[in-house]
Amino acid sequence: MLGDRLVVRLQGVLTAAERHLVKSLPGEKGRDLLKQVRTHLLETARPLLEAMLQEITGRKSLSLHHDISTVTGEELMIFTLVDPPLTRDARKE
Repeated sequence: MLGDRLVVRLQGVLTAAERHLVKSLPGEKGRDLLKQVRTHLLETARPLLEAMLQEITGRKSLSLHHDISTVTGEELMIFTLVDPPLTRDARKE
């Protein structure tokens, strides 16, 4: 959590078929196609993701930003919430 933003970082998300696609098409066509497909999948799942986020944080999502690296296999999602969720202070030990 960064204020009213929730950053989700996923590693190793590319399937073998996706890695092959990126390498098999000339230039950046494979990368662009993969990013288009992933964006479409994320937009399709967005209502479910936002409902889960609201259940966990108690806050609605205002926006979602997404990118994936075909080099590292890392995917980032950044949700902007209507306002920061309530949190408790960490215990001092």
